[in-house]
Amino acid sequence: MRITIKYEAAWQNSFLDGSNNEPLPKGGRGFVGSMTNLSKRNSDGKYPNFIQRKISHDTVMGVLNRLIGDQRKLYQAKKCPNYFFAALENKITFQNIHDRSKPINKEIVYIRNITGSTDQNSFTGMIKGNDPIFGSDYSDAFWGLLTLDFEAVCQFIISPDFVVENTKTFDPLSVLEQLEQLNKLKAVESLGIVEEALSELQSQFPDAEYKDGKNMIKPITFYCSALYLQISRLSQHFDLSSALTKSGGISGISKRGFTPKDFMNRFTTGDKKPIWGNPYLLKEKRKGEGEVTSLLTKANGTLEIDLQIPQEKAELLKEMIEAAGVSSFYLGKKGLAYVDALRI
Repeated sequence: MRITIKYEAAWQNSFLDGSNNEPLPKGGRGFVGSMTNLSKRNSDGKYPNFIQRKISHDTVMGVLNRLIGDQRKLYQAKKCPNYFFAALENKITFQNIHDRSKPINKEIVYIRNITGSTDQNSFTGMIKGNDPIFGSDYSDAFWGLLTLDFEAVCQFIISPDFVVENTKTFDPLSVLEQLEQLNKLKAVESLGIVEEALSELQSQFPDAEYKDGKNMIKPITFYCSALYLQISRLSQHFDLSSALTKSGGISGISKRGFTPKDFMNRFTTGDKKPIWGNPYLLKEKRKGEGEVTSLLTKANGTLEIDLQIPQEKAELLKEMIEAAGVSSFYLGKKGLAYVDALRI
């Protein structure tokens, strides 16, 4: 028996983790199609969340079950005691033929995100600039750290008596702007005064990791950690409790960096800005190729399914398919598929 399936614009990528061959997790399969998830790399340098899907034997079995009217997941259908294909799966083969007149398309597709993620660099509402952390006696000495050059910050870290002199007035936006500028500073080697400062920070904050994969140090990590050192030093003379979070930290700033949305969340009247979606694409640098952009792929073609089954079983299967009357269906993710021919 041969069943010929025609399909168009079938997606060749997946933006959910896990597998259809497993029971659905309590919270559903995780969405890995966001820009943040797509850019994550494994230790081997590969991008595990840019998932490519090809037509497999499981795909074919799912199609056959769909054609006889069974809309359950494949693993659920297989658990059924009267599963129609129980003794037939090893007798089913397929051939996937791409349509040369309609080549595989690679295009930007905008993925709708319904997981409730928020934009890391945006905020909503009016800005509240009267927070104690900006208008107190200690504010100049605290935020003044961000005006120092990198060598001066290293000197501050290793010298408990270092006095920060600052005449600049800060507010939420100017602090964020300054942090963004410092985040652009190039990584440096751990030599000289940088090594001394690193040693001091590691003794103060042993849980923080300051070196990157190339054994280099990004200056922004020293600036952020220096703010936490300054908290400790200023708290000996001032009451900083109203300016800090319940855990004693700085909103949106960790010892290794900062997150704009979390920093501004404390100083705005609105909530964090939701992300409604993003283009599904991956940009990576490949040796000898430069920057390569990978997009979601859509394929057109023909799927020929061969079933080496007895005549009476083939006749029964044909009757079941005709009785179900499935006119069109998805092949994999999205796309349009339909039965073009069926012969015994």
